[in-house]
Amino acid sequence: MRLSEPRVTPVEERDVDGEAKELLARTRGDTGTPRIFRTLVRHPKLLKRWMVFGNHILSKSTLPARERELLILRIGWLCRAEYEFAAHTRIGREVGLSEEELERVKQGPDAPGWSAFETTLLRAVDELHADAFITDVTWSELAARFDTQQLIDLVFTVGQYNMVSMALNSLGVQPEVPVEGFPR
Repeated sequence: MRLSEPRVTPVEERDVDGEAKELLARTRGDTGTPRIFRTLVRHPKLLKRWMVFGNHILSKSTLPARERELLILRIGWLCRAEYEFAAHTRIGREVGLSEEELERVKQGPDAPGWSAFETTLLRAVDELHADAFITDVTWSELAARFDTQQLIDLVFTVGQYNMVSMALNSLGVQPEVPVEGFPR
């Protein structure tokens, strides 16, 4: 983590009411409400609107779950967003990514072991992160497999998690579970 303490302290669920309480109830999981939501609920109107977009990206996107998670993990790694990388490591496992693949995401598109298309996916993330643009070569390789909606979802997925990574890093949201080997 770039920050060892949050800049914006997450709320305790017992301390909120009204719209904030309702929003947190929708985000509560088996182990409670994640810190990201308990932090962002300090701006309930933003959280409410952002959750609609985030839900599309995470649950209603046209991208296959495995490919979506590769994109999210790679942008989280590039942004040094430990919170995001930790959360999506768990989700990545749930959608079939192996421990070896989760480690390989850190090395990027040129790491040995990726399929040609996985290399292209990760390269697209690297290009968007470096230049906010996917090159023609990478775009053509993506378009050979993805339809127009999937291509749009890919760009918005990387953009969404780039933005979330910036927020998490800048607000100092601490991960529920630290990531081993994460750059400090």
